Amino acid sequence: MVLSSLKTSAEAYLGKSVRDAVITVPAYFNDSQRQATKDAGKIAGLNVMRIINEPTAGALAFGLDKIEEEERNVLFFDLGGGTFDVSVLTIEEGIFEVRATAGISNIGGEDFDTRLVEHCAREFYKEHRLDLSRDNSALRRLRAASERAKRMLSVATKASITLETLHVGKDFHTVITRARFEELNQDLFQIIKDILPRVLSDAEMSKEDIDEIVLIGGSTRIPYIQQIVKSFFKKEPNKTVNPDEAVAHGAAIQAAILSNQHSVTIPKLVLVDVAHLSLGIKQFGDTMSVIIKRNTTIPTKKTERYSTAVDNQTVIPISVYEGENHIVSQNNLLGEFTMSGFPPLPKGQAKVYVTFEIDSDGILQVSAKNDITGDSKQLVITTNKGRLSQKTIARLTREAEIRKRGEEARREAADARNELDSLCIRIKDMAQKLQEWLANEGDKVLAEDIAAKRQELQQLLDMSK
Repeated sequence: MVLSSLKTSAEAYLGKSVRDAVITVPAYFNDSQRQATKDAGKIAGLNVMRIINEPTAGALAFGLDKIEEEERNVLFFDLGGGTFDVSVLTIEEGIFEVRATAGISNIGGEDFDTRLVEHCAREFYKEHRLDLSRDNSALRRLRAASERAKRMLSVATKASITLETLHVGKDFHTVITRARFEELNQDLFQIIKDILPRVLSDAEMSKEDIDEIVLIGGSTRIPYIQQIVKSFFKKEPNKTVNPDEAVAHGAAIQAAILSNQHSVTIPKLVLVDVAHLSLGIKQFGDTMSVIIKRNTTIPTKKTERYSTAVDNQTVIPISVYEGENHIVSQNNLLGEFTMSGFPPLPKGQAKVYVTFEIDSDGILQVSAKNDITGDSKQLVITTNKGRLSQKTIARLTREAEIRKRGEEARREAADARNELDSLCIRIKDMAQKLQEWLANEGDKVLAEDIAAKRQELQQLLDMSK
């Protein structure tokens, strides 16, 4: 529904149909989330040309006018409303190479708002001995006021929250200082801080190797977040990029590249991204055999050979996981299938070749080949929670199209009604002017002309009815 709304707005602004789209996602979106995003685009009537990571898109916006400069390592710190990503890129002569990416897909500005809401609810209980937890209306008002206070604390050292008749007729007023806000979110800030050394380790770089730090996302306006970055790297972050628009700007640049619409302002750029999570299969003993490591350059394709674990084994189960734990049960299961048709042989003699391929969207395809019979299978990931079947996608697409036609019909009816109302107003105005002319000029014209004008007036009055 969000993508449909954006598509409609874009078409209204451009005055023409929009079919293709580049969609950005948090760098730490897993395979299921990326697939679901593509499904949503399809349901909205869009051809999703590419899924790219948000910090990578921000890098395109930042580096567009710097392609002629010498090689630089740039860290992009992206903290938005609901997700946090950090990426390290090397930018040189129009080549944007992602060296490493890390982050958390469930920390952002909304979590800071929640901490303020919880604090205010406790304050309200202390003052009035009343529990707000079941009053959804009061909580919505409190969340909106908390978000406004959070924004105010980015430019002031304190902010007030005042809500009249918040709950059962009781008013609420409190003052939040910047120090208290930082105290309420200290554990979240620490989690964010701990990501920085990890992404540097993955990129095989030190703090000194980073030439610039670029802040992206509205939550990077929080002074404490800026202080975390400054104290860690011992340098001021770059604030030349609009944190609210950088990701969308970068997506537009990528769209221009994919559409071959290069110009003086959009030169030809090369974007080299990486896999966001390690990918592998379950081995005997509940361990994970990694086939594609995290931060491997994509698109990529790798094949590994596996063999039977016990004597006379005629089938080999293949379970595909993503994650960083060597115990598969701690990682995310993407899907599984079974290779069969192996003759009963001593363990280790029957072999299967497993191939992992990641496309430019960061989406995985898995295939396996029986070394003895030559049979092969390909994994279509449809088992994830929240993943839609092709039948469901087709149904939702039809429903979206029907809904769109209904909305267009209602809009056309409203436009026709407005046009009719406007026409009636013009007719009445013409009739009034004609009446005034007959009253003022009637004695100066011939009788037959007056009769003709009176007939014309009556026709106008009939039309207006």
